[in-house]
Amino acid sequence: MGAERTQWLTTGGDGQTRCWWCGDDPLYVAYHDTEWGRPVHDDTRLFEKICLEGFQSGLSWLTILRKRENFRRAFDHFNIERIASYSSADIERLVGDAGIVRHRGKITSVVNNAQRCLERLADKGSFSQYVWSFAPVDIEGDRSRPPGIPSQTPSSVRLSKDLKKRGWSFVGPTTMYAFMQSVGMVNDHLDGCFVRNVSEA
Repeated sequence: MGAERTQWLTTGGDGQTRCWWCGDDPLYVAYHDTEWGRPVHDDTRLFEKICLEGFQSGLSWLTILRKRENFRRAFDHFNIERIASYSSADIERLVGDAGIVRHRGKITSVVNNAQRCLERLADKGSFSQYVWSFAPVDIEGDRSRPPGIPSQTPSSVRLSKDLKKRGWSFVGPTTMYAFMQSVGMVNDHLDGCFVRNVSEA
């Protein structure tokens, strides 16, 4: 039995009603069901997410998701200390890696951001503690339909500005809101989506 769709929700063959954006691609559905919007507090996973959101800029998230294992392999599973020590030879290796997005600026940004992240770890002791200090207290917008969900919020603007002030790159407010959505700092599953219902149970 195929997926049945309303304007903003889709019901799959398993009978679960989901946000429309994951469609029926099994990889995307699994990401929607088990990852997106679920709280993440592990420093390495948070760093991975912020890097991949930077790579996603200008592309679809599904493109990044399909390449995620390649990214993990290429970037030492996003080990912050290892990436911070990457040399120009490592950058050239990555630029030549057909399994990832070969954008020199974004690749260089990951190395820079790893170095900046180490500074945060030295200062705060936890990247998670730093990032989650920007989590919004109040939910803005209407979660009944996508036009009510903002592309950026005051919280994502504050996080973006603070990161940029500390030397990070590819961390604009829209990218940071996508990051906040993905790591569960906000719950933007639509009303009627079973994951939103589970998260709020």
